[in-house]
Amino acid sequence: MPTDPLIPAGRLPGAFTTPGSSSFVDFLAQHAPDLLPGRRAALPVGDVSPSAAAPHATTIVALAFAGGVVMAGDRRATMGSQIASRDIEKVFPADEYSAIGIAGTAGLAVELVRLFQLELEHYEKIEGTLLSLDGKANRLATMIRGNLGLALQGLAVVPLFAGFDLDRGTGRIFSYDVTGGRYEEHQHHSVGSGSVFARGSLKKLWRPGLDTDAAVRVAVEALVDAADDDSATGGPDQSRRIWPVVATVTAAGYLRVPQDDLGEVVARVLADRAEGHARARAHEEADR
Repeated sequence: MPTDPLIPAGRLPGAFTTPGSSSFVDFLAQHAPDLLPGRRAALPVGDVSPSAAAPHATTIVALAFAGGVVMAGDRRATMGSQIASRDIEKVFPADEYSAIGIAGTAGLAVELVRLFQLELEHYEKIEGTLLSLDGKANRLATMIRGNLGLALQGLAVVPLFAGFDLDRGTGRIFSYDVTGGRYEEHQHHSVGSGSVFARGSLKKLWRPGLDTDAAVRVAVEALVDAADDDSATGGPDQSRRIWPVVATVTAAGYLRVPQDDLGEVVARVLADRAEGHARARAHEEADR
């Protein structure tokens, strides 16, 4: 916030103590609009477009299970044909009962997540209660719409949002487009460059009544399938022990699956696939 010579040192400006909107984004738009991601201009760097010069994050999957929802994301970020990061995190708690996964321009997406977290925390402090899950989904849509100018320059942010609806007692999933359109998804969904492959995997593996362990395995398998066909999606890295970020959201709240547990899930998935490939090769050799 800009300093005011009329305000004594160490005292907050009046804007911070004046009752107003429960929206932190509205507060920024009024008092410091330059801090909002959508208010910044992106300029080409030489002959390179902003989109090609910025790291991009993919792939995110989410699926409903008996107790809530699971969200998972791979760990790779790409910049053109190069790997920009092998261990980026793309799944975050939005608040105690919801999760957000990022796809698109990584830097802007992470900034959007932090602003969204502040938005929900600010609402809770001002109103003294949690925003409903529908309300959270709508607030996120408004924030994405504010980034439309940058999206038209190739710096799009397309998150996936999921949470446990305390009013309905069930997990729900929401997807978005770059204009801020909000769409509720049922059973499962995925976003990012590997989403078409992950979605096909989810269709085959998802079934009603999955328990937590089975849902986590389905999410990991979907990411492995996406990495098998999409170069921008990173599969489990056994040599570096880098696993996907996987989180569950239930009536007990947001919980990230521990890395040791994920390592065991990954090991079982890869072992089962190796066994399947070995059987396929054996059949091929027998037919020759």
